[in-house]
Amino acid sequence: MQTLHFETSIDAPVETVWNTMLDDATYRDWAGVFHEGSHYTGGWQKGEEIRFLGPNDDGSLGGMIGVIVENREHEFVSIKYTGMVDGAVDDTTSDEARTIIGTHENYTFAPAGAATSLTVDIDVDDDWVPMFEEMWPRALDRLTSLAEAA
Repeated sequence: MQTLHFETSIDAPVETVWNTMLDDATYRDWAGVFHEGSHYTGGWQKGEEIRFLGPNDDGSLGGMIGVIVENREHEFVSIKYTGMVDGAVDDTTSDEARTIIGTHENYTFAPAGAATSLTVDIDVDDDWVPMFEEMWPRALDRLTSLAEAA
C-alpha cells in the first residue's frame, strides 16, 4: 500500500474549483479520464455514503463504496472506502475489496493568490500505483480546464 500525492495550481477561486470537482455534471467530465461513464451517487456531506460507479464490460455497474469522514467546505474532503460494487452486489469481503477497505482519498483546496492549490492524497494498493500515477495527472489537467473555463 502506498499513499500517492498529486498537486496542481488552478487559475480559479477555491469555490469554483470545489464546485467543479464535486458537482455531478463536471465530476462526470473530469472523472471520465479514469473510466468513461464514471459518476457518483450519494453525497459529499460528512457521514454520507458515496458510490463511485462506472459501467463494467457486461453493462452492469461497478465501482467503489465510501463514506465522507470529513467535509470542510471549500477546504478539505476525506473519503474512507468501505467496499466495492460489482453489478448489483456490494462486496466487502473479497480479496479485491479488501485492497481498498479502510483506505482514504483526500482533497485539499487552498487559496494561492487568485488561484487555488489543489492536493489529492490517495491510498493505493501497490498493483494500482502505475494506473493512478498515469491517470490522476490527466484527470487534474481536465479538472483545471473545466474550472478555469467556468
